[in-house]
Amino acid sequence: MSAAWGKCFDPSGARYGVPTYPWKLAPDGLATRRQLRARGLRPGGQPVAAQAMRMNRRTGTPRVAYLYHVDRALPVRPMTSRKWGALALAMLARRTCPKCWLTYSYCLPTSLGMCVLCAYPDEHERK
Repeated sequence: MSAAWGKCFDPSGARYGVPTYPWKLAPDGLATRRQLRARGLRPGGQPVAAQAMRMNRRTGTPRVAYLYHVDRALPVRPMTSRKWGALALAMLARRTCPKCWLTYSYCLPTSLGMCVLCAYPDEHERK
């Protein structure tokens, strides 16, 4: 057994406080949030049942994914018309430049906070 695998295997929960399993070796009946969502479920307020852990090869720090019981999960709440409207307005705000108020067909880069034309006006005037 490798040292990295040994750090990630704690089924009793003595070391980390919750049962810990190596990546992709968790027992049946436990799933991550994404796996629950793919099945049309959500955790529904239940506490974390276990965690899956793997060591990052480059930095040596652990990567953790929390696991929940599938049998206690609840169905996903359906989207209402108000939620669809709020989502549409949020996406419109991500595509609209706050400086020139142009709306683009893609989300603007968050690193700039505005469209590329407004962020670098001098470079576009030279051409």
